[in-house]
Amino acid sequence: MSRRKTPARAAVPAAPGCTVTVCRGCCCGTPKIPGVDHAAQLATLKTALGPVAQVRVVNCLDACEHANVVVVQPSSAGREAGGRPVWLGLVNDPDATADIAAWVTGGGPGIAEVPPILELYAFAPSRRVRRAVGD
Repeated sequence: MSRRKTPARAAVPAAPGCTVTVCRGCCCGTPKIPGVDHAAQLATLKTALGPVAQVRVVNCLDACEHANVVVVQPSSAGREAGGRPVWLGLVNDPDATADIAAWVTGGGPGIAEVPPILELYAFAPSRRVRRAVGD
């Protein structure tokens, strides 16, 4: 009987999920958008999406007229299935934040259909802005 230990299998990283970019700085996430608990919004996204998506905060996405802005970029599988980044603006209430979290948890762009309620928040930024974010 051999006493050799079987090598431990390296953990296989999970396929990367969506990336959720939350604008903060110039207008988004500031008192310029009153009546919104900006810290709670970000905490909700990080808590709900931590296991399934990367949540990143950027200083300004240059779409201030749509503040608060959240961009959901598809996972690799979502992109292969035809998903493209979805820009959401005027995300200024907890229900919208919860709807975004539920959609991303369900797979996000290319995997899960955009819920009809979130289609009301969707907008198309200028090409210059999209290039800056890497769409």
